[in-house]
Amino acid sequence: MIRSELIQKIADDNPHLYQRDVEKIVNTVFDRIIGAMANGDRVELRGFGAFSVKRREARMGRNPRTGEAVEVEEKHVPFFKTGKLLRDRLNDK
Repeated sequence: MIRSELIQKIADDNPHLYQRDVEKIVNTVFDRIIGAMANGDRVELRGFGAFSVKRREARMGRNPRTGEAVEVEEKHVPFFKTGKLLRDRLNDK
């Protein structure tokens, strides 16, 4: 499911809301999650999962084409850990 499909589904399920308002709500939720993660905070949605940021150390890598050693800088990557309810539904418990 992509963002536009999510917005359409919520708008269809809630006919009393305008689609433009649903779009603003969805965008606000995503912006808040992104903002919190950018600040290094953890975002937990009970039953769904938790988003956090993990730090990857700088290291020496290799260019796969030439085999030349390349320095890879430290970086931060998003990490998602599923919640128990989501895991249970995926495994039909």
